[in-house]
Amino acid sequence: MTFEEFVEARLQALLRYAVMLTGDPHTAQDLVQETMIRAQLKWRRIATASVPEHYVKRMLTNAYIDLHRGSWLRRVVLRAELPSDASNRDLVVADHAGASADRDQMWIWLARLPRRQRAALVLRYYESLSDVEIAEVLGCAIGTVRSLISRALVTLRTEVVPELIGGDAR
Repeated sequence: MTFEEFVEARLQALLRYAVMLTGDPHTAQDLVQETMIRAQLKWRRIATASVPEHYVKRMLTNAYIDLHRGSWLRRVVLRAELPSDASNRDLVVADHAGASADRDQMWIWLARLPRRQRAALVLRYYESLSDVEIAEVLGCAIGTVRSLISRALVTLRTEVVPELIGGDAR
């Protein structure tokens, strides 16, 4: 398979994966672009891998984990706040915004996780990879994959469940 064939076949899937990792389509596009440039430079070695896509996903995951590491640049997320007084609440019209708000809240919860834990969750639940495949992409042992996923789920359960029931259980 040539690099061009690989890009044509897998670019959209890699972009979706990057969006799930970063939570931001623009950052995901930048990350995929950087990764594809590096992949093109190393394509001879990548093409000899048993599953070239896993090799490239590993490159992409590592780039995500290293993204802004130690940098002064911090991500700023702008969100509209719901009105606090009752008179303004009456102006809110029922629409599909609830689903968007739920999705935004999930991004917030996922963003609280360390990058490797988030990457492991995305690889498991979005990409449907096995522990062995996740270990290959993350470059770690299978036990580490299980530990990352377990810790991430515990963190989500302790933070998400109290917020869903309206109080903080801590």
